[in-house]
Amino acid sequence: MQYTVNEIKTNLLSGLTVALAMVPEAIAFALIAHVSPLTGLYAAIIVCLITSVFGGRPGMISGATGALAVVMVGLVVNHGVQYLFATVILMGLFQLVFALFRLGKFIRMVPYPVMLGFVNGLAIVIFLAQFNHFKITDESGISQWMSGVALYTMVGLTLLTALLIYVIPKVTKIIPAPLGAIGIVSFITIFFNLDTKTVADLGAIGGNLPIFQIPVLDYNFETFRIITPYALLLAAIGLIETLLTLNLIDDMTETRGRPNRESMAQGAANILTGFFGGMGGCAMIGQSMININNGALKRLSGIATAVFLASFILFLSDWIEMIPLAALIGVMFVVAEKTFEWGSLRLFGKVPKEDIIVGLLVGGITIIADLAIAVILGVIVSALFFAWDHAKKINVNEKTNKKGWKVYKLSGTLFFASVQNFQDLFDHKNDPKDVIIDFNNSKVADHSAIMAIDNIANKYKKVGKKLHLVHLSPECLEILDTAKDMVEVNLLEDPKYHIADDKLA
Repeated sequence: MQYTVNEIKTNLLSGLTVALAMVPEAIAFALIAHVSPLTGLYAAIIVCLITSVFGGRPGMISGATGALAVVMVGLVVNHGVQYLFATVILMGLFQLVFALFRLGKFIRMVPYPVMLGFVNGLAIVIFLAQFNHFKITDESGISQWMSGVALYTMVGLTLLTALLIYVIPKVTKIIPAPLGAIGIVSFITIFFNLDTKTVADLGAIGGNLPIFQIPVLDYNFETFRIITPYALLLAAIGLIETLLTLNLIDDMTETRGRPNRESMAQGAANILTGFFGGMGGCAMIGQSMININNGALKRLSGIATAVFLASFILFLSDWIEMIPLAALIGVMFVVAEKTFEWGSLRLFGKVPKEDIIVGLLVGGITIIADLAIAVILGVIVSALFFAWDHAKKINVNEKTNKKGWKVYKLSGTLFFASVQNFQDLFDHKNDPKDVIIDFNNSKVADHSAIMAIDNIANKYKKVGKKLHLVHLSPECLEILDTAKDMVEVNLLEDPKYHIADDKLA
């Protein structure tokens, strides 16, 4: 792949910015999962490197995430960190299976209101997560909010960072605004010897690179019984967050990522992470937004991020630990502001209320519960709204032909949700001796629809009336029972479509 000098500079500087923003996140997520800070940093390095080199979305950044960390807590507390490493390996294997069956394409079935809820929910989660850094823990282990000079200093530096990110691009575009802001605020803090929290307050990041080791535990049925549910849930959350982030970047950059390739890379990355003592990971929407907003759309940016993270651990830990947390918090506040779809607030009253409900539902559950549950529930609710809406659109136009026969010209889709409305359209007791149901403007979609047609046929048959079914798909004949003899076949005019039914599979 060819790079221009400007692209190399943009991607390297953006990689440095993202690496700096990833340090406190990786450490914080590791602490949430009750593992060492290096466990989070190892995951950030390995997952970021593998997905950047082999993934399907250049420019997207992956690493340890909070969505995965909150699921890991129970496993680590109850069974230990070695079980976590084995779980991450199994998680990666599940993701490889997902990719091998090429299931990534189904992410396109996620409706836009679900995507909107996902983006807005995660933006709020990113924003709220930063407030944990405004707490201090006393000797007894009790956390409480900062106060006095410490609070004012932290807030002031945070606001200064955010302000600089918006001002720097108006002055120069030589370096990414977040990197410039971090540098300026760090210089001010060190030069004036300000007493404020730094990266060192989260934990030491110095150390060696990870080494290969097989998780130390008993490999028996009981072990797999423990780790399999966690692995499945982690794999699902990781893939959902990754593929939705991929879709978001596709929309922002007007390009097309490769979801199956990204799933494959993520699975491989998590397997390696488990063997090298990392906590696993997936796409990070916040860091990905920093990268994309910096204009870094090449694989080099993610590779650079991983290399910079490794250099922090090996050579630069003393310097990185001096960076004020306020500078990194300010960056993440701006990321949250830029990630939130503010235009969605103008949609109230302009789009169907069902879409508003789905978006709010997904966003709310993302904030208070779990991303995977939020997205899955959002898709289900969207599907139910869709089915309910289409169920009401089944109707008929009645007329009498020259022979005195009643003709029902059906329109709409006949499927499981509309069969009751369909059956209520006919008056078998008062209709004439001959009745025609014309399906030319309708579609029979599933087995429930076929059974509804048979049910109507039975009603007319019991009262001694003759029913004529015209313009049905030939596939319907294979399942119809009572109504089969009532179908009038017209090879030139009958529609050609398949119905969703196991009997035809």
